[in-house]
Amino acid sequence: MHKVFVGDKPIVLTSEVEKETDFKNYLLDTVNIGKVIRDLRNSQWSEVRLIHKNPDKLLSKFLKKLPNVIAGGGKVYNERGEVLFIFRNDKWDLPKGKAERKETIEETSIREVEEETGVEGLEITKPLETTYHIFKRNGRHRIKITYWFEMKTTFKGKLYPQEKEGITKVEWLNKKETVKALENSYANIRTLV
Repeated sequence: MHKVFVGDKPIVLTSEVEKETDFKNYLLDTVNIGKVIRDLRNSQWSEVRLIHKNPDKLLSKFLKKLPNVIAGGGKVYNERGEVLFIFRNDKWDLPKGKAERKETIEETSIREVEEETGVEGLEITKPLETTYHIFKRNGRHRIKITYWFEMKTTFKGKLYPQEKEGITKVEWLNKKETVKALENSYANIRTLV
């Protein structure tokens, strides 16, 4: 099972058919993805489920329905165990961004964290869950596939929000502050933190 978020509501990719309650079922092979996105945004449903008999092909078949944008990002810890957050579009988020040509996804993730926050000396400690969300750019829906990595740093310098990317704040948040920030964040970020 995979979840692809449209705002905070998921499109669940599954091979299990269940009786509809607060969600709607569609067959993945024949679905009109634009209609599903509109219906999910404009309805009381908590989610939409796209069903395919082969669980191993769910994600690859779904990803062919819309153009893909590949991104990398980081959940960064400092020596005090605080997590690095950015504030963009009136929401708390983790730093991430689009991959550039001839760049590994690990290089993308480190570069984007550095550019968006000013933090240096990043070291990847392990890969995290990949997240998927649908967004609209130039009138077309796209799927952003974000590869996440846990990172650590001993950086103690000044934090610099990348204002041209709409980032207004960069902060190290402790556990209590992180819980509060997640109340005003995205569903796919909450799954990582």
